[in-house]
Amino acid sequence: MTMPVDARRTLFLMMTYLLFAGIPLAAQDSDKAAGPTSRQEDPLQRPLPKRKSTRGAESAYKKWLDEEVPLIITDAERAAFKKLTNDQERAAFVEHFWDIRNPYPDSEQNEYKDEYERRRAYANEHFAAGMPGWKTDRGHMYILHGKPDSIDSHPAGGPYMRTAEEGGGETVTYPFEVWRYRNLDGIGQELEFEFVDTCSCGEYHLAFDRGEKDAAAKIPNAGPTDLEAMGRRSKADRGRNGVETTGESLFANNPQSIFDRMMQQAQALAPPPVPERGNREEVKVTVRVNPLMFDVRVDFAKGDARTALVPITIQVANRELMYVGKSGLEHASLELFGRLTTLSGHVAGTFDEPLHLDVPAEMLQKFVGNVSLYQEALTLHPGRYRLDIVLKDVNSGKIGVFSRSITVPDFAADDKLAASTLILADLMEPLPVHDIGGGRFVLGDQRVRPRVPPGNGAPATFTRGQKVNLWMQAYNLALDETTRKPSATVEYHVVNTGTGTPVLDLKQNTEQMGNIGNQLTLRQSLSPDNLDPGMYEVTIKVNDLVAKQSIAPVAKFEVK
Repeated sequence: MTMPVDARRTLFLMMTYLLFAGIPLAAQDSDKAAGPTSRQEDPLQRPLPKRKSTRGAESAYKKWLDEEVPLIITDAERAAFKKLTNDQERAAFVEHFWDIRNPYPDSEQNEYKDEYERRRAYANEHFAAGMPGWKTDRGHMYILHGKPDSIDSHPAGGPYMRTAEEGGGETVTYPFEVWRYRNLDGIGQELEFEFVDTCSCGEYHLAFDRGEKDAAAKIPNAGPTDLEAMGRRSKADRGRNGVETTGESLFANNPQSIFDRMMQQAQALAPPPVPERGNREEVKVTVRVNPLMFDVRVDFAKGDARTALVPITIQVANRELMYVGKSGLEHASLELFGRLTTLSGHVAGTFDEPLHLDVPAEMLQKFVGNVSLYQEALTLHPGRYRLDIVLKDVNSGKIGVFSRSITVPDFAADDKLAASTLILADLMEPLPVHDIGGGRFVLGDQRVRPRVPPGNGAPATFTRGQKVNLWMQAYNLALDETTRKPSATVEYHVVNTGTGTPVLDLKQNTEQMGNIGNQLTLRQSLSPDNLDPGMYEVTIKVNDLVAKQSIAPVAKFEVK
């Protein structure tokens, strides 16, 4: 007796199910047979140290790429972004992304970004339909091109008289809207975009086929076009051109106009082109005779969790200035301007300050043998910047210009030991309580006035008998899991490089420094009695005994 085909198929499926259903049961029996002994942990096995997860930062940048700018980022930019390997590069990319779209590069306010975010918020508020408004076609169009010049809205659908181009005649439609733009740069003029809600759920999609809104299209004898009502065409003729399912136009069909509309829709939804700033700029060369000479020192310390404090110290020799006598005083007047810009040209910070020096006439001769200092402290994000400073002597008209590239370090990596600049200062003293937190030459609760090295590459100089003060901070010390305190040593080494004679060899540990966290502030002063004229090298080495890391910044100075 031959078994029917359906029966054989059913029997085969049942055997297959029983065969595979037994696999997990067998695995469970095997686990039970192994017993608790096989699962016992190795008492000598220690857990691996946990690595700091970067998923949070990566997911933030992924969200930026996929949810914040997908409508305006070009394919080339997206491909370039995906090749970046660290968050510093990604942060620089995001900054550059907005900067090149800023219509006013020298302005700290980015009008393009502000308008984009305003349109995005409007789209989310007005066009959401089971998804964020920016993801809908209407939201997409609004974000890229703004409010249309006019909207023909049919929020409930219903009776509709077709245009002659659509074949004429009356029908019933789904809800739909027609947006009209008089002009879209690079796309065309007198443009119409039709959005149809075929599900009556509020989700209007961009429809190339204007026949999509016809709710009676598939109902026999309902909603005929003019030619269909006259018996000259039938509903079966709709869509025979392969593009739209509207009725035959009462005018001659123009295939080119259909192609143009297809191109216009594609262009309207494409990311806008990146503005070209032009790589060729006019080069101007200015030769200054008898310029005002001055020196600049830039230091770095940790600001908050994401930024660095960047004190910029300007030093000018008093003999470089012109003095004008009045009422028994000699007056010098300076105008100082400074600007920091990113690599993309974005202005990150400026300072503009008039400076005045008033010296009693009888002290002028001694005064011109010294220098005057000014300091401006800015808060910056990690990255590379260009620093430009202009200093003008108002009385003589002499002008000095300084330009240099600086790299602001990233102190935010909790698992990497880092240090501020090692500062050699001629003044280091505690601040009065009311001065803590601001002012010139202020670092934390100390007033620290650095010595500025000359611009020729020579080290900073101190005069014999002058105290040399050392200031530095160390960041991101690891905490012991048991004590929740750091364990580190600090070694100070000062050597006369000419004779090889050590001036200071000092070692300290964190237990001697009191109750500290993951940040150390190091202060040390060198006695003038031990500093003969000559060249010296300072090394401060910090050893993190918990994380097994060390850093050893070095600085040089000269005693004359």
